[in-house]
Amino acid sequence: MLQRFELLLDPFPPDEPQPPPKGLFSFLWACTQGSRRYLAALALLSAAVSIYEAWLFAFLGQVVDLLSVWQAGAAASSNERRVLWGIAAVLALSVGLVGLRTMVQHQVLAINLPLRLRWNFHRLMLRQSMSFFSDEFAGRVTAKVMQTALAVREVLLTFTEIVLGISVYFITIVALAGGFDLRLMLPFIGWILLYGLAMLYFVPRLGKVGQEQAHARSSMTGRVSDAYSNIATVKLFSHTRREAQFARAAMEDFKETGFRQMRLVSRFEIVNQALVAALIFTSGGYALWLWHGGQIGVGAVAAVMAMALRVNGMSQWIMWEMTSLFENIGTVQDGIATLSRVAKVQDAPGAPALKVTRGEVEFDRIGFNYNGERQVLDGLSLTVRPGEKIGLVGRSGAGKSTLINLLLRFYDLDSGRIRIDGQDISQVTQDSLRGAIGMVTQDTSLLHRSIRDNIAYGLPDADDAQVRAAAVRAQADEFIRHLSDPQGRSGYDTLVGERGVKLSGGQRQRIAIARVMLKNAPILLLDEATSALDSEVELAIQESLKEIMKGKTVIAIAHRLSTIAAMDRLVVMDQGRIVEEGSHAELLRKNGIYARLWRHQSGGFLGEESAEAAA
Repeated sequence: MLQRFELLLDPFPPDEPQPPPKGLFSFLWACTQGSRRYLAALALLSAAVSIYEAWLFAFLGQVVDLLSVWQAGAAASSNERRVLWGIAAVLALSVGLVGLRTMVQHQVLAINLPLRLRWNFHRLMLRQSMSFFSDEFAGRVTAKVMQTALAVREVLLTFTEIVLGISVYFITIVALAGGFDLRLMLPFIGWILLYGLAMLYFVPRLGKVGQEQAHARSSMTGRVSDAYSNIATVKLFSHTRREAQFARAAMEDFKETGFRQMRLVSRFEIVNQALVAALIFTSGGYALWLWHGGQIGVGAVAAVMAMALRVNGMSQWIMWEMTSLFENIGTVQDGIATLSRVAKVQDAPGAPALKVTRGEVEFDRIGFNYNGERQVLDGLSLTVRPGEKIGLVGRSGAGKSTLINLLLRFYDLDSGRIRIDGQDISQVTQDSLRGAIGMVTQDTSLLHRSIRDNIAYGLPDADDAQVRAAAVRAQADEFIRHLSDPQGRSGYDTLVGERGVKLSGGQRQRIAIARVMLKNAPILLLDEATSALDSEVELAIQESLKEIMKGKTVIAIAHRLSTIAAMDRLVVMDQGRIVEEGSHAELLRKNGIYARLWRHQSGGFLGEESAEAAA
């Protein structure tokens, strides 16, 4: 039965999620999509259980009244039997009621709801633009995805149990007290009003400090995660102590918010205890006074005292639950700004998939700047013919990598158009665009998975033979067969570590090249593709690259000009514009920027004399 309830709410809905709204209540409402019927059922069941628990005090009063007149050893009267059978029936039904509530709460919602939210939040973050991740810590984003989902669950369940269930509970208690004597309602009503005023004072303040604490927690997590992600740099510069102090500054901020929160909690607890003591004294004393006057029975005194004592325990629980509620609300509010952010780069409505038939790439008077701060490209036009292989040359900051990023549509243009086979890339789906492009970068990043999974990332349906063939062509098979990890995996099953840290730079580059070879996309981008390789391996890889470049449109960036000198055409960029075009020999004869860059090559590359000879 429990497993059937666990299957009622799908934690991994297939529909693509939409960015949630920014308002707190509208955000929470959006998060309940697909689970609202179960939350409503939980609310009704919690209210029913609250009525049942409060009604037990009325039965307690009836039992005490029965005992006061029931003689020991005497047979039970019909009235006494009716009361006892009524209590037994209610207790029996309560098992089913409480069982149903706990199955809805713990089997349907407790695990499935936060998993559902994390699944949706994670998919939203994966769709974010590159500029989003440039401005955020990976650890901070991860913390918000994980923490916000859990906080939403706690807010919804606490609201259902506290605000709805306990409200019904207190209303029932007041009504039952009034059933004995209307005047017995007064102490409970007075306590509810004063407790409500205390909540109005403390809870918003706890919510505010909870939000500040959530922000401090995510900053602390981000700093710690950043140090771990860049541990090689930290070790290289001997900055372990500095990183510890950097994290400590965030921990100090978290500590201050924690102390402020606990001060409020202590004050709230003292006020709460004072109110409860006053309730027990006034309700118990008033009930005894009415009993002494013969206006109520001894059962009413027992029931009222039991109610007051129960409120004593529940008020402490409510206080902590409300504190937790507003701390979780603070966590949700802290996560909303990140999780509700709309991706800057969006597919056009109804965008079709890109269809590459020839592989022509056209940059038509494009303009681009980063956040309005610096104009990187200004009116640049360039056409790469189908199957043509061009090399982009220029000083750092000339706009070469930006041109590649715009072709991949990591950013949207400020002006102009980029077309592939006449199709505006802003009007086709991003997935189909990037599926038609293979790229090898200088900073190769691998997933913390097996060698096989990393190579097959270029073609997920590839079999082992295809993966191995790609590795052989990339000159990677030999070193892969000798790899192993501490878990006993070896060869293509070896895990590479976070970002491929277990491999050398050259090994990572060869894995990346194998991945692109397996993808076999019609357009190939090379950004310093062989920069991490030694000369002998580079020579072998160059032969492999020549093979996969056949029949493809290729755009290559290289600071070592010797690696792209044989391209069909070289395009020289400077300050976001094209200043020279032509073959290697033609550009040397022009004696412009390219010729100067070529002459400056040294340390094992062709020098000035070779350049002049080539001219």
